[in-house]
Amino acid sequence: MQGKEWKRDKWLLLIGIAKVFKAALLIALGIGAVRLLHRDIGEEVERWCRRLNVDAWNPWFQTFPAKLESISPHKLSLLCAGSFVYAGLFLTEGTGLLLRKRWGEFVTIFITGSFLPFEIYELAAKEFSVFKLLLLIGNVAVVIYLVWRVWREKKT
Repeated sequence: MQGKEWKRDKWLLLIGIAKVFKAALLIALGIGAVRLLHRDIGEEVERWCRRLNVDAWNPWFQTFPAKLESISPHKLSLLCAGSFVYAGLFLTEGTGLLLRKRWGEFVTIFITGSFLPFEIYELAAKEFSVFKLLLLIGNVAVVIYLVWRVWREKKT
C-alpha cells in the first residue's frame, strides 16, 4: 500500500473500531437493563453506588435512584430493545468498515447521515450540551469523509 492509501485505511479502521466499541457499550447497556427488569431499580442503583464508593451526598446521586425507579417495566423493555437494535446497526457498520467492504461505507453513510437531523434537532431545539455538539461534529466528519472516499474511488 502507498502512503496516502494507508492513511485513508487508518481512518477507516478508526471509524470501524469506534462503531464496534459503541456496539459493545450498547450491548452491555441492554444486558444491564434486562437484568433490572424484574428487580427494584432504585435499590440496585443504591447498591452499586455503595459498591463503587460514590459520594452519597452528591445531589445527582441523591436524585438518580428515584428517577430510575419511576421508569416503568414497559419503558425499560423498550430501552433494552432499542439498545440491542442500535448495537446491531453499529456492529454492522463497524464490521463492514473493518473488513474494508464498500457496502460498509455505504451503510455507515446512510445510517450515520440519517441520524444527523435528529442530532441537530436535539442540540438546537431541546437542550444544548458540548457533548452533543462534539458528537454531531464527529458524525458529520465521518459522513463527509466516507462520502469523499466513495466519490474519490468512484472517479478512479
